[in-house]
Amino acid sequence: MDYKKLNFKQLEANDIPKYAKFYGLRHNRTCDSVELESFIWKEYYNVRAAIAIRDDEEVGLLWLMGDEDRPFSAMPLCKEEDLEYCFGLIVEYFNEVLNLPLKIHLADEEGIKALNLPEDKFVVRLEEDAKDYLYEGEKLRTLSGKKLHKKKNHYNNFIKNYGDRYEYRVLGCDPTDRDDVFKFLDKWREQKGEEVEQHLDPEVDGIHDILLNCTRLNIRMGAIYIDGKMEAFSIGSYNALEDMAVIHIEKANPEITGLYQAINKEFLVHEFPRVSLVNREDDLGLEGLRHAKQSYYPVDYARKYYVEQIR
Repeated sequence: MDYKKLNFKQLEANDIPKYAKFYGLRHNRTCDSVELESFIWKEYYNVRAAIAIRDDEEVGLLWLMGDEDRPFSAMPLCKEEDLEYCFGLIVEYFNEVLNLPLKIHLADEEGIKALNLPEDKFVVRLEEDAKDYLYEGEKLRTLSGKKLHKKKNHYNNFIKNYGDRYEYRVLGCDPTDRDDVFKFLDKWREQKGEEVEQHLDPEVDGIHDILLNCTRLNIRMGAIYIDGKMEAFSIGSYNALEDMAVIHIEKANPEITGLYQAINKEFLVHEFPRVSLVNREDDLGLEGLRHAKQSYYPVDYARKYYVEQIR
C-alpha cells in the first residue's frame, strides 16, 4: 500500500463496529487494547484512524492524533506478523506527508519487543506514569487474603450499613439508565469544584458520548443504587485474547463509606465473573490515584513507551 493512500478520518461511533476486527489480533495488556479507550478520548486527543491494506486485504488500523503543530501516533492494531509493515506505513506517512519524524505515545511493551527498533533510528523510552495496573481477577472479586483485609472490612461495613437498602443493577442503553448516569455525573462533577485535574471534564464528555452511542460499543455497565438513587457506576470492556477486563470508568459518591470497594467488587462479580486479569488503567502520575491503585496490590503492570524517530 502506498502511504499516500492512507485516508485518516475522525473517529466516530459509527466506525467502531467496522474497526473492532483489528483489536485483539496480538498480545497487548494495555487499556488501549480494547475499542472503548480510543472512543472515550477521541475528542481530547483529536483521534483519527486509517485502515492499512496489504495485497488487497485490510490488515491493520493506524492512528493520527494531536494537532497540526504536534501530531503523534499510537502503535498500529494488527497481527504481530503485520506489525512491521503497518509501522513502516505510519513512518512513511509522517516522513513524507507530514514532513516530520514519527512520534508514538503509549506504545505497548509487546509491540515494542516485536518491532525491536534499531537504536540508531529510534529513541524508545518508558512512560512511567502511563503504566496500567494489573490485578488478579479472583482477588478483586473476593477481596480475599491478608493484603486486602482492609478493603474487605470497608466492603463489609458498607453491606452492614446499606445491605437492605442497596441494589446492584446492570445498566443498558435505555433512556432511563442514561438519565440516571447523567444526573449522577452532574452531582459528582459539582462536588469536585474548580480546582481539579484537567482530564476530568474531557472524561465526563467522553462518558456522555459513550452513553449516547452505547448500542454500537462493546461495553458492560453497572451501578449501585441506594434507596432507589444511583450512587456509583462503572463501565468496562473485555479483551478476550488476554482474558482481561478493562475498567475504564468507576465513579462513586465519596461520602458513602465503602462504596468504592462495593462498586469495584460488585461490578466484577456481575459483569466479569471469570476473567483472570483486571486492568484498572494508569494513575496519571497523580499521587492520590497512585496510592489508591497500589492499595489493591497489583500483580503486574502493562508498561507503555514513547517512541521517537531519529532523523
